[in-house]
Amino acid sequence: MQCASPIKRRKTRQIMVGNVPVGGDAPIAVQSMTNTETTDVAATVGQIERLQNAGADIVRVSVPSLEAAEAFGEIRKRVTLPLVADIHFDYRIALRVADLGVDCLRINPGNIGREKRIRAVVDKARDLNIPIRIGVNAGSLEKDLQKKYGEPTPDALVESALRHVEILDQLNFHDFKVSVKASDVFMAVGAYRKLSALIEQPLHLGITEAGGLRAGTVKSAVGLGALLMDGIGDTIRISLAADPVEEVRVGWDLLKSLKLRSKGVNFIACPSCSRQNFDVIKTMNELEQRVEDITVPLDVAVIGCVVNGPGEAKEADLGLAGGTPNNLIYVDGQPNHKLGNENLVDELEKLIRRSAEAKAARLEEEQKSVIARG
Repeated sequence: MQCASPIKRRKTRQIMVGNVPVGGDAPIAVQSMTNTETTDVAATVGQIERLQNAGADIVRVSVPSLEAAEAFGEIRKRVTLPLVADIHFDYRIALRVADLGVDCLRINPGNIGREKRIRAVVDKARDLNIPIRIGVNAGSLEKDLQKKYGEPTPDALVESALRHVEILDQLNFHDFKVSVKASDVFMAVGAYRKLSALIEQPLHLGITEAGGLRAGTVKSAVGLGALLMDGIGDTIRISLAADPVEEVRVGWDLLKSLKLRSKGVNFIACPSCSRQNFDVIKTMNELEQRVEDITVPLDVAVIGCVVNGPGEAKEADLGLAGGTPNNLIYVDGQPNHKLGNENLVDELEKLIRRSAEAKAARLEEEQKSVIARG
């Protein structure tokens, strides 16, 4: 059964990215970034919609030119998710997307030129209630910091971040979040831990350029998992050289594993061995694909034998413990009925959907009771 996370989260200032709160006591938001050409409006809109269906709370879009800014404005009209514009160097792009409805500006104040230009962007953001993300990356540190430290280090990342923070502080602008990303897990974790003790603003977590789907998932889980268990982090992006939809799925799986958020089916499945009474791996591969559309938080145990099966099944909303000649189904911790291997995936899918519907109804009734009590 779902239970609360034992993690005590760091208290941060809350900002709003569109209608999504980031920081404070808000749920940790899951982000991704489009990899289409922004000027290809149809392709970018299509990818944003796929990311939304996968569970993304916020999507970032690169806006490298004024032409891309105009395309961004059209994209903004066609999607409902909050959009962050990723901008470097040209302050005019930031001003334009602000007028076109951007929900957050990813822009380092120190790299867009003279104070007059910085002030123009910050004033526009303040007037339109648009937050800013300061995004420091180990691969693009300022030249003087590279010279000072010799190479990227956690201290170098934090010093760079604080420079940009100071600019916003001097302009009396406080609705911002910060990231200090590196591809090296130790560097990123060290930087985030140090920065978290120095500012009150929310932190956007990420291991940048983490790698392909498998290696990048592992690196991100290690680095972000360590930080999240420390209570650090208000929004996350898993950076993978893969379909961005996979970034969202991994992000959700990470948060679910730490009991920080719950959405959809959380499978507890054995790796299988010669004791299994059905093909666990094949069953899981099919089930995961079939129930991706379910958003109700549901723990489902699929265990191939009687050694760990009953124990795991009892702790889940719905559980299957492999047995001979029939498998035993548990519902809400209690043995319910037996199920053979014939059409096993079809039958399990029906049971999962039935359990999800029942749980959704219970959650709705609980919400109504809370509202009624005032």
